[in-house]
Amino acid sequence: MTNSPAAKSPDSSPESTATDPVGVSEAEASAAASVPVDGGTFTRLAEPRSENRLVLEGGVWHQISPKYVRVQFIANGSFLLIVVAATLVLTLLMHQWWAWIPGGILTLILVWTLAILPRQARSIGYLLRQDDLVFRRGILWQRFVAVPYGRMQLIDITHGPLDRGFGIAQLKFVTAAAATGVVIPGLEQSTAETLRDHLVAVAESRRTGL
Repeated sequence: MTNSPAAKSPDSSPESTATDPVGVSEAEASAAASVPVDGGTFTRLAEPRSENRLVLEGGVWHQISPKYVRVQFIANGSFLLIVVAATLVLTLLMHQWWAWIPGGILTLILVWTLAILPRQARSIGYLLRQDDLVFRRGILWQRFVAVPYGRMQLIDITHGPLDRGFGIAQLKFVTAAAATGVVIPGLEQSTAETLRDHLVAVAESRRTGL
């Protein structure tokens, strides 16, 4: 499920080249094979149980690092503690009993978010196809976004203090159409940097028609 894309030899059959992650030239295919996109990632992509789920056949889905779950647990767990503490202070010390309503709602939302977080993280993946990169996420609400290589205008890496502490980063793709912008979270730092450099080179070659 998370194997690195392999370069195709010139005499490969049409079926084998169909899953070539970039496919614009032999040189680019060889470059794609050297991109370490699967170090320390989840090993199985989570799918909705419904038979009517969205399915994209062909290719190899790459996933994110489990460290992303730890970072989100710390961030959301810290916010949950702040909400609970603020609610208790307002109600028990300041006798503002109305605080139970927003505090209780926020607490339930945060607890639910933490409960489904591991499965949501396993549903995140991206696929390097011949002409575009496909990003997917979601269990209850699935989302598939295809970003053509030639439309990529900016590929940016961002990471906060927690991300840096765990060695992960986000890779953001910016296109002319804001609706097709994609952020892939939870990538290993080295993977994000190598994938960024590779996609920049491919996008540039597509825009110049090489």
